[in-house]
Amino acid sequence: MVWRDGEPVQGLTKEGEKTSYVLTERLGEGDPRSLTLYVEVACSGLLGAGKGTMIAAPDPEKMFQVSRAELALFHQDVYKLLVDLELLLGMAKGLGEDNQRSFQALYTANQIVNICDPAQPETFLMAQDLASKFFGQRGGESQHTIHAMGHCHIDSAWLWPFKETVRKCARSWVTAVQLMERNPEFIFVCSQAQQLEWVKNQYPGLYSRLQEFACRGQFVPVGGTWVEMDGNLPSGEAMVRQFLQGQNFFLQEFGKMCSEFWLPDSFGYSAQLPQIMRSCGIRHFLTQKLSWNLVNSFPHHTFFWEGLDGSCVLAHFPPGDSYGMEGSVEEVLKTVAKNRDKGRTNHSAFLFGFGDGGGGPTQTMVDRLKRLYNTDGLPRVQLSSPEQLFSALESDSGQLCTWVGELFLELHNGTYTTHAQIKKGNRECERILHDVELLSSLALVRSAQFLYPAAQLQDLWRLLLLNQFHDVVTGSCIQLVAEEAMCHYEDIRFHGNTLLNAAAAALCAGEPGPEGLLIVNTLPWKRTEVLALPRPGGTHSLGLIPSPGDSAQHGLCSCSCPNLTAAPASPAACVCCARGECWHFQVGQSCPGTSLMTWGFSASQSGASGEGGLGSGEAIGCGKALLASRPPSAKTDGSVTLDNGIIRVRLDPTGRLTSLVLVASNREAIAEGAIGNQFVLFDDVPLYWDAWDVMDYHLETRKPVLGQAGTLAVGTEGGMRGSAWFLLQISPNSRLSQEVVLDVGCPYVRFHTEVHWHEDHKFLKVEFPARVRSSQATYEVQFGHLQRPTHQNTSWDWARFEVWAHRWMDLSEHGFGLALLNDCKYGASVRGSVLSLSLLRAPKAPDATADMGRHEFTYALMPHKGSFQDAGVIQAAYSLNFPLLALPTPGQVPMATWSAFSVSSPAVVLETVKQAESTPQGHTLVLRLYEAHGSHIDCWLHTSLPVQEAVLCDLLERRDPAGHLPFRDARLKLTFSPFQVQSLLVVLQAPLN
Repeated sequence: MVWRDGEPVQGLTKEGEKTSYVLTERLGEGDPRSLTLYVEVACSGLLGAGKGTMIAAPDPEKMFQVSRAELALFHQDVYKLLVDLELLLGMAKGLGEDNQRSFQALYTANQIVNICDPAQPETFLMAQDLASKFFGQRGGESQHTIHAMGHCHIDSAWLWPFKETVRKCARSWVTAVQLMERNPEFIFVCSQAQQLEWVKNQYPGLYSRLQEFACRGQFVPVGGTWVEMDGNLPSGEAMVRQFLQGQNFFLQEFGKMCSEFWLPDSFGYSAQLPQIMRSCGIRHFLTQKLSWNLVNSFPHHTFFWEGLDGSCVLAHFPPGDSYGMEGSVEEVLKTVAKNRDKGRTNHSAFLFGFGDGGGGPTQTMVDRLKRLYNTDGLPRVQLSSPEQLFSALESDSGQLCTWVGELFLELHNGTYTTHAQIKKGNRECERILHDVELLSSLALVRSAQFLYPAAQLQDLWRLLLLNQFHDVVTGSCIQLVAEEAMCHYEDIRFHGNTLLNAAAAALCAGEPGPEGLLIVNTLPWKRTEVLALPRPGGTHSLGLIPSPGDSAQHGLCSCSCPNLTAAPASPAACVCCARGECWHFQVGQSCPGTSLMTWGFSASQSGASGEGGLGSGEAIGCGKALLASRPPSAKTDGSVTLDNGIIRVRLDPTGRLTSLVLVASNREAIAEGAIGNQFVLFDDVPLYWDAWDVMDYHLETRKPVLGQAGTLAVGTEGGMRGSAWFLLQISPNSRLSQEVVLDVGCPYVRFHTEVHWHEDHKFLKVEFPARVRSSQATYEVQFGHLQRPTHQNTSWDWARFEVWAHRWMDLSEHGFGLALLNDCKYGASVRGSVLSLSLLRAPKAPDATADMGRHEFTYALMPHKGSFQDAGVIQAAYSLNFPLLALPTPGQVPMATWSAFSVSSPAVVLETVKQAESTPQGHTLVLRLYEAHGSHIDCWLHTSLPVQEAVLCDLLERRDPAGHLPFRDARLKLTFSPFQVQSLLVVLQAPLN
């Protein structure tokens, strides 16, 4: 990049055809004859420094050098002739031999060559007149209109680190500034608020220029999100925050929000995006990535996209199938020829410019497109903006088709699994931020002294959103980026836990109870679960943590447990629930009331400590008995059976699942003669995109991983928990250990897994053949779920051989089903009746170390009666992902019960409780709920908080003028349609000192 007078003035990129900087348009007599320029150089090519191929791991020995620098005089008239000749030849070739206009272009080019004499510059003007006469011949009114927009897609990290992206942005945008100065009609679009903030902080002078051109309408921020995130893996709440952070940034810095979602390069698009877009003030959507489909050609370029809840947005894919056009005749003709909605619409986008640090558009591109403005034989070309494009499309949208559901990319489905540690960090940090916001909101209500950590939370959210960029959370990045992403997750964990502890301390401040632990349930329903509680000396004991009351959901209460030698909670413990509950346990006190559970231990285990060694017993609470998990039964053949009265699990001597029975109905869930928890290994050698792709032919290489009999052993011997564990040698280089755990009262069996993984182009999955028959499987997505086929009837079905899901997937027939839950995995499939969870890959490009090393993860299996909705699969998956928290408190813990929120229907999930963005020091909360079952429903939201006002708002937290909600009898009535997301602003009275 060239610097002049302390400011960047021009980006230089060989691959982007930017190798010169104009010193002056005209040198006057009084102008200085000398000046000093600085050239900032990055030791990287346009697309990193891969060794041998573009996507290979970077070559640390790769050398770069400046080979030539010289002064030159630019001949403007010669340049213009070269542009005209190029366009004429493009028309002669592109229009074809049967087209009259093709021959006219060729004849005009021939005349120009004949007239031009390099020794006589005056002939250049005559040649230009010939070209102008040709290009001045106008097309008809029916010509297709191409809306050409300057564009420079820049990956926030990919084959280069984040810090290099900052320089790429500066190099590209300073070049765009030069073009906007010289071409008042030129419009440059720019997405990703994060990149603009980087430039604001690192290049304030350049940023001021961008704001100036934004006021002129030439620099147009688009997209509305913090980064161009992945469209599949982020949670629903994280997607909301992308728009919340992005739209607020654009409004604050440029005076207006975006009306179009701009995501040209993500690897698929969730079916909930239309609803999220509409509720964030966005009605239009642009991408082109589905042109990469490996199997089926997407049938439209302009259409209405209908989401999971029925929300619609106007979607457009540039028919040229690129976001990096160069303004050639060939590209212009392709844009018209490839348009799959001819007749339905007569407008399309044309995004031109070198991306990823190539500097964006060039003057030559602009000149080409200006020359082709309205030339007979070609579509009409106008330098345009997204607003003009979508206004034109909207005005003539009556015949457009509608696509319902997800936009599934039939490629890059290895990104659901690659870099498992990044995926785990993403899921964990989404949970941590959820929990911090919830506890901080409750502390805000309980303590007049507590200050909601709005600024810290914004910083942590923005860090997480940055990592959700579509080449980071997907794992398709170099090692340097992956390592930096892991550091980001560690920062979020550390600071998030600090904020959790601060909120816990505020919740306990001034309470009369003893010192101890605050055990927090951050989910919106009652839970009774086994929890490992800390004991002196660094050990842990198991405690059965009950949810008090029949309807409490977010609040505080207390209890205590008997002082037993093997009691699970020797320190005091208090439980606070996102439903609004907080329990306190103190050794030596009695349990008050029936809202809590007590439990006993067999005398033979009374001297045991740690997680193992708890005896059999029973737990009783709320007048209802919970059968304790029976001691694991070891057979003479080496198999082990786990039984908690809800499900019965039988493992063969190698740890595989031979039977899973729903006890109440004696219904077997594993297919007859089949084995569950079967690890399988596949050869995984994509055609090119190593970290990105898993090809369908990998399925032909399936190899079951067989264990050795005798490796299965009993772990925890019943009582509150029964478990068995085993070792498995996956290959000579990789091994696995697993503990299969069944807790008292738990409807699912967990598989805690540790893998030491050292492979080359292998793919590890685990399979569960189900005794269930269905043509559709259900997968959780953001704020809901959808069905995908289990068969391969059509090419569209076949192309979904590997799909993505969030916390659960389910295969059900009438009256019975089997759900597979997970705590950090995304890749999945159901083929026939076999549920398969993708665990680990081993690609070698662009990161040769991807996934190598130690991994920990948990998945769970839940057989159920009836539908997955009625059986509580959704709640079970949440519980697996949001374990009870045990937070130390510096002082006393509360003794009195407090319930803040409850929802009357299990179909409605209270997803988020946070402080409103507009009141960083106020007492207004935002509650976000969604309908999770796929049903129309009325429900009541109960709260004990001192509510002054409640009103519906959009996802940007803007009030709905007609959304006032009457608050009577401590409750609000809400009405939901299937998969609808609703947000509420709840204004509270401030707590008394």
